[in-house]
Amino acid sequence: MSKLSGKYAIVTGGEKGIGRAIVKRFVEDGAAGVAILGLDLNAAQQTAKSIDPTGEKVIAIQCDVGNEQQVADAIKITMDKFKTIDILVNNAGITKDAMFHKMTNEQWDSVINVNFYGVYHTCKYVVPIMREKNYGRIVNIASISAFGLPGQANYSASKGAIISFTKTLAKEGGPKNITANCIAPGFINTDMYKAVPEKIIAEHMKVIPLKRLGEPEEIAGAASFLASDDASFISAQCLIVSGGSM
Repeated sequence: MSKLSGKYAIVTGGEKGIGRAIVKRFVEDGAAGVAILGLDLNAAQQTAKSIDPTGEKVIAIQCDVGNEQQVADAIKITMDKFKTIDILVNNAGITKDAMFHKMTNEQWDSVINVNFYGVYHTCKYVVPIMREKNYGRIVNIASISAFGLPGQANYSASKGAIISFTKTLAKEGGPKNITANCIAPGFINTDMYKAVPEKIIAEHMKVIPLKRLGEPEEIAGAASFLASDDASFISAQCLIVSGGSM
């Protein structure tokens, strides 16, 4: 039996990068259904079709996770389709980097709204479903930036908040058989990371003992493990996947 057999999942930001790799891995590992909540509906639909041409297992839903009403609507669509939600992966995130003394209110607010409030919104509507069924697996994608990176005060703050929030969810959800864990990726080969200046990338490479970037599929493998019953006694943890740089 595949390790996610019979399970239904939501993956936010599942249309590209790490999110897309997670959706693909979940399907490969036997998930009965995966809902992609993506800001870019066209990209989400293309991803869904490429992973599941039948349209039976993977569905695409347009959703700005920073907008609570859109999240509520997306969860309803998911429940109408799948009837339940077993796994929630909060992956959606943005960056708007600047040194803190130059950071605008818009840069701060937009990153916190998507990266942290997006997690809050999805959990607000999914956790009650999991509590009712006495089962759930929550995997939140944080970042090694949570431990501090210059130029990312907003991003670091949002990811640090996710880690603390996840640990509390784990303690509250434990009696209802709900686990909650984080993954803190290091420097991963995604479009978001490719936008980083080459000079900074070169500096990052110096601190990675494995001397390469991580691949989205390597984060997906960790997510699938934490979402599976192989990890049924693992909760309130932050798994750092960084090639040894942390």
